[in-house]
Amino acid sequence: MAKIKLKRSSPHVDMTPMVDLFSLLLTFFMLTTSFRPQEAKVIDSPSSVSDKTAPEKNVITVLVSKDDKVFFNMDNGKDTTDHFRSKLITEIAKRFTITMTPKDIKAFEQSSSFGMPIKNVLPWLREKDGKKKEGFQIGIPIDTIGTQLPELGDWVRFARILNPTAEVAIKGDADANFKTVKKVMDLMQVNNVNKFNLVTNLQKEEATLEDIKK
Repeated sequence: MAKIKLKRSSPHVDMTPMVDLFSLLLTFFMLTTSFRPQEAKVIDSPSSVSDKTAPEKNVITVLVSKDDKVFFNMDNGKDTTDHFRSKLITEIAKRFTITMTPKDIKAFEQSSSFGMPIKNVLPWLREKDGKKKEGFQIGIPIDTIGTQLPELGDWVRFARILNPTAEVAIKGDADANFKTVKKVMDLMQVNNVNKFNLVTNLQKEEATLEDIKK
């Protein structure tokens, strides 16, 4: 008696659930991801062989551009509920008698690095035109004018009071004038910041026989 051969069917995998899951994940990331605001100036840091990684959160950064303009940045901390930037601009507004609305404070919290006299911060926050907004970035004053102390000191001092555990970093352009960087360092020490990081680009170098002899 002849055997009955069963018809073999090729395996089939239903990809519909996986496509649905991918669509849900993509939608979730698109709705929850927040992009980092563009920095006020592009800083081309000098290279070094140090392999220490700069922290991404809980850091206060002073930037020096190649045209010797000084900018300041402070993140909101490791915890999203800290809102250090909102607290910072609130204290600065009190110090310089600037009236800010909750909308102004929110705009400052969502911004990145900035560099301008404190009197121009409010117009900068309220300016909608991108080119005009960029025109406010003329650098934070770091010199004493008459009886007025350098404004960079106010930003650093209040930032340290609000977040004493934050690391402080100076990020200078490779073409920046060393005298400007030295003034920034002096202001750090005046405000009791005696420990700070100098941000550089990592450059791996192999030691040669000549280097060992030196």
